[in-house]
Amino acid sequence: MSFIYVQTKFIFVTGGVMSGLGKGVVTSSIAKLLQLSNQKVSCIKIDPYLNYDAGTMNPVAHGEVFVTEDGGECDMDIGNYERFLNQNILKSHNITTAQVYSKVIEAERKGEYLGACVQIIPHVTDEIKNRIFQVAESEELDVLIVECGGTVGDIESLPFLEALRQIRVEQGPKNVIFVHVTLAPSLDVVGEQKTKPTQHSAQELRRIGIQPDFLAVRCTEPLQEKTKKKIALFTNVTQDDVLSCHDVKSIFQVPQILYDQGIVDSIFTKFGKVGLVNASANWDKWNGIVESMLNHEDKPVKIAMVGKYVTLADSYVSVNHALHHASAKIGKSVKIDWIDSESIPDYKILSNYDGILVPGGFGTRGSEGIIKTAEYARENNIPYLGICFGFQLAAVAFARSVLRLEDANSTEIKANAKNPIIDLLPEQKDIEDMGGSLRLGANEIFVKEDSVAKKIYKSKTISKRHRHRYEVNKDYISQFNEKGLFFTGESDSGKRMEILEIPSHKFFIGVQFHPEFNSRPGFPENVFEAFVSAAAQK
Repeated sequence: MSFIYVQTKFIFVTGGVMSGLGKGVVTSSIAKLLQLSNQKVSCIKIDPYLNYDAGTMNPVAHGEVFVTEDGGECDMDIGNYERFLNQNILKSHNITTAQVYSKVIEAERKGEYLGACVQIIPHVTDEIKNRIFQVAESEELDVLIVECGGTVGDIESLPFLEALRQIRVEQGPKNVIFVHVTLAPSLDVVGEQKTKPTQHSAQELRRIGIQPDFLAVRCTEPLQEKTKKKIALFTNVTQDDVLSCHDVKSIFQVPQILYDQGIVDSIFTKFGKVGLVNASANWDKWNGIVESMLNHEDKPVKIAMVGKYVTLADSYVSVNHALHHASAKIGKSVKIDWIDSESIPDYKILSNYDGILVPGGFGTRGSEGIIKTAEYARENNIPYLGICFGFQLAAVAFARSVLRLEDANSTEIKANAKNPIIDLLPEQKDIEDMGGSLRLGANEIFVKEDSVAKKIYKSKTISKRHRHRYEVNKDYISQFNEKGLFFTGESDSGKRMEILEIPSHKFFIGVQFHPEFNSRPGFPENVFEAFVSAAAQK
């Protein structure tokens, strides 16, 4: 298959040595630098695993499932891209092995390959390239940054790396740059930065035909000049293009670190771009946002995050970020303690916190702990924010303790509950496939007048992202209203309850949607800002 030359420039980010080095942060930071330089940019995340998307993955093993506006269940790096760029990313920007192979097999079954023997090269690699080019052309981008997940040497990554190699050959070196993220560990015993992991990783990349243009080297302390010199010598990368990606207080400081090392000028030189406009005003605004997120360590707002997946902080990475965005907006810091809802020894420990947040989740495990947490917050007038599962079980808690309804529960937890406060969405009842079958993506929500929610959102209608299969049973709404809990947000012409509130409480809000996916640095999501503000009031 022949490809039409596209005007978009490409930056491909690969990784070596080990996973978790921060390819997503490097990708996001480069994208931000180019955006600040008045380039139209976006990012793609390639995930070589065989899952079709991230929807059925355990968040403890893989991190949170990030939901896009158009209903994609994606890798959490898509969330990083959105937060850094302050722009929505479509689900087409997350490419997986299963998506690629499904398309190739579908085309083969239809006879579109005209009897050819279907192979990895060219058919699979062509499909990968098609997906990348479609994003670049449909969005008319100046630069598209593509992050290839996994590490060099992984079997499942090879077709993707081969496709990226081909793009460089076809589009030419003036249109394609490779950035390789590696590691330079410092052994306490020796006290020097070791270069062998980076040397071997770059060597493996060259073995499959890719010469990196930049090395972004993760390290605890800034790379020493002698370390840069040695890495450059053994990797065929100029010393100026060996970049130190050392530990910093906030990931949002990484763009400045890379900028200070000359990456922007080097990128444009390699791309042959000249005559750039002065983007200092963009930089001032961004640096102001970053600065607002630092240096507020005195008297932090203490938040208890009670959930099911607390053993991995990345399970709730967007919620964590949203809390920090909100606290920065009011000039505070936030201290988050993750508490496993399955093993709370004494609920009185929750009285040590300024606010309690229950994020999303699924299934029976830990649900009783969440119900008791919501009840403790209500009874003790502690600011409470429940998201999705936290919204649903807050309603169950109220039904049990205030409405005194026997066996009140969610049918997700107990199928034959006598009082099913939360029940399966009607359109879900005949669905068998678990993946991609939830109520997903952005939906319009009507917010009632004279409500706490209206004061928070300052609008009659809002659009928020969803990821759920169960909903509030409307048969019980009048009973809730009589006892002081009101549903003040609705969607789908009143069919779905979206927001609950107890106006008499200091702050007690539950939302069926996922507001964390809309929160950005400098632009916190409304309900998070209201929650942290309430928690900050002693």
